[in-house]
Amino acid sequence: MVTKSLPVAKALNEALRAALEADPKVLLMGEDIGKLGGVFRVTDGLQKDFGESRVMDSPLAESGIVGTAIGLALSGYRPVVEIQFDGFVFPAYDQIVTQLAKMHARSQGKVRLPVVIRIPYGGGIGAVEHHSESPEALFAHVAGLRIVSPSTSADAYWMLRQAIESDDPVIFFEPKRRYWDKGEVDTEALPGELHKARAARAGTDLTLAAYGPMVKVCLQAAAAAEEEGTSIEVLDLRSMSPIDFDTIQTSVEKTGRLVVVHEAPVFYGSGAEIAARITERSFHHLEAPVLRVGGYHAPYPPARLEEEYLPGLDRVLDAVDRSLAY
Repeated sequence: MVTKSLPVAKALNEALRAALEADPKVLLMGEDIGKLGGVFRVTDGLQKDFGESRVMDSPLAESGIVGTAIGLALSGYRPVVEIQFDGFVFPAYDQIVTQLAKMHARSQGKVRLPVVIRIPYGGGIGAVEHHSESPEALFAHVAGLRIVSPSTSADAYWMLRQAIESDDPVIFFEPKRRYWDKGEVDTEALPGELHKARAARAGTDLTLAAYGPMVKVCLQAAAAAEEEGTSIEVLDLRSMSPIDFDTIQTSVEKTGRLVVVHEAPVFYGSGAEIAARITERSFHHLEAPVLRVGGYHAPYPPARLEEEYLPGLDRVLDAVDRSLAY
């Protein structure tokens, strides 16, 4: 057992280092990831230790980055590419949804594309336009992609290792405002399933389901509700495609209530799919309709207004109160 206390960003760095050491076919590519070590320093020191042929600074061309990664994967490599900020991914959207996601089906299973696309996402860091988006639902809608997001240092390490080892393309959303949150990481543990949700906190009165940056907010909400005598179970979904509906269903059939929380807009967000599925599966166990908490259906605002836009403790607790009032 080798346990370390690491910030999320450092856990990701160690996962990339371990993957580079374990497999010479693993390559990293992205804007400023080499000499600079990435804008969040997630790739700090890796080019120095593994060389410019394996940790490559790319041009400012997201479509070219992903297109090159597809070609590398077709040639037997396992490329891990970084999109510097969430809002920069859209020039590569065509490559991702028409090529990367489709090749396995198009070739009737003969071709696999083991590409990982790392995307720092979400708000909360006071950034400018195009630097605080939550586009996960756009990619989860596309068959052929795996979509995951860690909320802890341990998951950051192990989920990235598992994503790199996957033979399918993985969109790996990194909650950027959690990069500096520390947690324990056992680098010799046996990881759980990549797409399996976990209970971050047990409870009996209501289930809060979240992923990525909002898991911490939900844990804070559960702690606040406990002071008033309410027992809340918090599920860290970890994966947006596929979604572990079985774990959600088990929790909801115990608590009778579900609130789904994410930073992305509520309108057409992942919470809508979860609400619909759980209503279908567990209708007779529900004591209240499934409620959703998320961002507004509006462009992400300037940094001075983002605290009003982002779902925080008060909005989550308000949804809890509304659910319990039924």
